[in-house]
Amino acid sequence: MANIKWTRQIAVVGTLIALGATACGSTGTTGSGAGGTVSISDEYGVTWNCQFNPYNAGDEFDSFGPVYEELVYMDSFKDGATTPWLATSWAWSNNDDTLTFTIRNGVKWSDGKPFSAKDVVFTFDLLKKNPSLDLNSDWSVLKSVALKGSDQVVFTFKTPSVSDFYYIADETPIVPQHIWASISNPVTYLDHNPVGTGPYVMSSCSAANIQYKKNDSYWQKGLPKIETVNFPSYLSNNSANADLKSGLDQWGSQFIPNIQKFYLDANSKYYHYWFEPVYNVMIWPNLTNSAFTLPVREAMAYAINKSQVSSTGEYGYEPASNQTDIVKPTFSSWYDSSLAAQYGNAYAYNPAKAISILTAAGYKRGSNGIFAKNGKQLAFTIINNGGFSDWVASVNVIQSELKAVGIQITPDNLSNTTFDSDVYDGNYQLAYDWDSGGPTPYYELRAILYSANSAPIGKTASSNWERYSNPATDALIEQYAATTNPTVQHQVVDELEKVMLSDVPVIPVTEAVDWYQYDTQHIGGWVTPGDPYAQPAQYAWPDWGVVLLHLYYK
Repeated sequence: MANIKWTRQIAVVGTLIALGATACGSTGTTGSGAGGTVSISDEYGVTWNCQFNPYNAGDEFDSFGPVYEELVYMDSFKDGATTPWLATSWAWSNNDDTLTFTIRNGVKWSDGKPFSAKDVVFTFDLLKKNPSLDLNSDWSVLKSVALKGSDQVVFTFKTPSVSDFYYIADETPIVPQHIWASISNPVTYLDHNPVGTGPYVMSSCSAANIQYKKNDSYWQKGLPKIETVNFPSYLSNNSANADLKSGLDQWGSQFIPNIQKFYLDANSKYYHYWFEPVYNVMIWPNLTNSAFTLPVREAMAYAINKSQVSSTGEYGYEPASNQTDIVKPTFSSWYDSSLAAQYGNAYAYNPAKAISILTAAGYKRGSNGIFAKNGKQLAFTIINNGGFSDWVASVNVIQSELKAVGIQITPDNLSNTTFDSDVYDGNYQLAYDWDSGGPTPYYELRAILYSANSAPIGKTASSNWERYSNPATDALIEQYAATTNPTVQHQVVDELEKVMLSDVPVIPVTEAVDWYQYDTQHIGGWVTPGDPYAQPAQYAWPDWGVVLLHLYYK
């Protein structure tokens, strides 16, 4: 199990890791490890729309990493270890409210134009002018971004904000000014022909497959090794898993029922997997809906046997969650067990407690067994990604358990595109979804709870899809960002755990793992538990671009 504890103080100056040395390993039959094709098996439930705008939450996954790049790469599987990328060094000053990056020279965009510090300034100004593109709410903490000399960029924050380094440096893709400056509406820009600094260029795209070819002028000399990357579209786990099992695909990033029998036994010498818990899959109540009172949310949290969901829906691969939202054992040192004990051991399964909460709140069971109050039944629709067979199975378990305590939910299994749109825009009653984390539990809690991440119903929210808003909670999140003291950080996370327990804004159900399967027959350099140099799932960005840089043909 990788240890993903991270202190918020980032190194002032990083040293470039020579990926060329670490990626190659055994040179393979070609003598250089170069050539070959990697095909990805990652089920998104849609045919490709061939749109690569890295600031569109629905398209970011297919361009950020291999095409568009970040200033600094941070590895959550190695305590947030930093690797200089488009920036070669950085330094904090003025009591940690000023961050200066030195930008790498000699980098070119894939169309041959030179990359410079001006592109970095332009990128962040673009996000400021178009807030809906600011997926990480960078400008909720930034005051200004300015050029200094020819190769430095100075970020000035409203308050000391060392923890926001992760969002600024690792989570914000940089785009070319010479292309994006002429785009009349960046928000609706489809970006059919993306131009980035990354190791790959998008060479062709159809509804069935995206093909990437290596960027021969990439700034990390000798990389990438793999010539071609294919990214087929899959509408169901079954077809994706079949292609992975047959060897047609080599890199898997999805749920496989009975993985030992189905996948490993098919080619035990070369087929491998690693499932590391990283964040949570949750029920997201739409908090703008007055029906979701606190007693209703509390009852739902107690009513769900999360261990049963884990074993039935996820074959035990994803552990049961707890209401604090702290992923264990990955982040066990952050879990406040004494606080959890005050709330029924973080809302441990207790259907009798759920019924008593509803009864005490004035809800009465009708002849159909469903609780109601003021003529309104506790009957809701829950939207889900219909292409994820494990989520469909999990929600079926949840449906049965909620019915047992008098709450009726009806699953609506949608296509990936419709599902994402409805979640982001708040067009739902209940949703079953996950949100990303980071090097400490703070980052997932920030994504769930920070009001600056949300948006009015009908507008796209980058996270906080339940539309939770509490000034006191926002202040806690900002307090964490303003301190480098690990003790204070833990105290703040304890307070955020209390918010999760007392307010129940969302209901964590299972601890989401990085779904990751890999085939070593012809490809080497994969992430392994012994060498966790990146998050290994394709849907972890920009990490999947880093993984591609390590791979070689043999």
